[in-house]
Amino acid sequence: MFTPSRRSLLAAGAVLPFARLPASAATGKTLRFALSSFPPSLQPWLHTGTAALTVKLLVFRGLTGFGPDGEVRPELAESWTQEGATGWRFKLRPATFHNGAPVTSSDVKWTLEQIAADNSTAFLKNEFKTVERIETPDAQTVVITMKQPTATLPLWLASPHAPIIAKDSIGSGSLGVGAGPFVMKSQERGVSIDVAAFEKYYKPGLPKLASIKLIAYADENLRVAALEAGDIDLIEYVPWQNMAAIEKNPKLKLLSADGPFMGLNFNGENGPFRDVRLRQAVAHAIRREEIVQAAFFGRGRPLEGIPIPSSSPYFDEARSKTWKYDPDRAKKLMAEAGVAKGFSCTLLSTAQYGMHKSTAEVVQAHLAEIGIEVKLNLPDWATRVAMGGKGQYEFCVQGTAADNNDPDGLGPILDGELPANIARSYGIKTPEMHDLFGKGRAEFDVAKRKAIYAQLEKLALEQAPLVGLAWRAQGYGMVKNMNGFTSMPGGTNFFSAYTLESTSLD
Repeated sequence: MFTPSRRSLLAAGAVLPFARLPASAATGKTLRFALSSFPPSLQPWLHTGTAALTVKLLVFRGLTGFGPDGEVRPELAESWTQEGATGWRFKLRPATFHNGAPVTSSDVKWTLEQIAADNSTAFLKNEFKTVERIETPDAQTVVITMKQPTATLPLWLASPHAPIIAKDSIGSGSLGVGAGPFVMKSQERGVSIDVAAFEKYYKPGLPKLASIKLIAYADENLRVAALEAGDIDLIEYVPWQNMAAIEKNPKLKLLSADGPFMGLNFNGENGPFRDVRLRQAVAHAIRREEIVQAAFFGRGRPLEGIPIPSSSPYFDEARSKTWKYDPDRAKKLMAEAGVAKGFSCTLLSTAQYGMHKSTAEVVQAHLAEIGIEVKLNLPDWATRVAMGGKGQYEFCVQGTAADNNDPDGLGPILDGELPANIARSYGIKTPEMHDLFGKGRAEFDVAKRKAIYAQLEKLALEQAPLVGLAWRAQGYGMVKNMNGFTSMPGGTNFFSAYTLESTSLD
């Protein structure tokens, strides 16, 4: 995680570092990219998983974006400045949509209004509901006034869930017209998607590839086999049991980064985990190193608190070990909750992903040691997602990442006052944490932000709406002659497709 620095958030006068690159797209090659699933939807403002994110990052761009280091950088906005306590002024660069029309301030205004509309289903609807008004003094200038000071607006605008779409281009089956580095050419539903380089992309010399063919390989073993056979150039979600073999293969290489994590979510409306003491008991009953070994073959680290990485300026060593293994403490909490002799419950996970299944099995075994009898429910992934969204579980295995590398990116994971979401527990209200997230967004002073998020972290550890289990290394496997791609750090790891614009095959 990072502090929202003057450089990242107040990037006044920032310019594109790639402006001097030579043009080369016309000579590029075709990359064959194996996705872990076919995107269920490519609607630009919805959140439908990593595969969809990858495709959206090829064809869309926002006002801001994330660089390979996970920091906010300019995209369609070449610079931005604060105006008063609640205002932000964005200066657009000359850019063109895929339909040939220029990107203008009216497109930006229309986009943000669609995201925040009452009937919107956008992932960031609640965030952009806090916009007071949007002004467009000229075609290249957008002034956004928030209802309250908002330090995190450049972060929200960098999300792949907030791309700028050409005005009135969505509807009648159209996904909307973007201004990203690649143009959608064709798709075979459930099988593959083809994109080609956009010749009028606003970054000179990019993209370096002529085209990308994205092919769905839901079976992780087939995905790896295709890479090893030379049928594919790049795969996501490298199975942890295959990482060592890819590293040793002279024709391949592995890029991985920490950021995604495993945890447990709970149902706060039904079942035993309405009692916070039983959520805390579970937190103290698990030997997390065994999950790291069983699910990730040692490529991860125990997570004994809230998912704030040790590289973050908001990290606290003592708080990070709050939920260390302590079975006596767990039994005491159960006794205080009136179930000293144990109880039965059901854990929702999935057998479709080995990491989810292995994590569930370790949790089941460890809770049995303190008298909690756990029955596993392991449906396919689609069913698991549907049940999670409806709260049809007592507790469930979660695998996700923060939304970005700022503590505000933990909001969708911890803030129980937001609408139901598969990324967080169901029915656990967290009004104090909700207020602290609001205070953190409104505060620009770094020291004061640290104090706010420290208080929030303490509350999250006490209330346990999420019990962290393990950090995991997230890997991309690729051919040796592929260059320019980065497995991005921390909460931005799932946004690594940002770097496909600078990827090449030698």
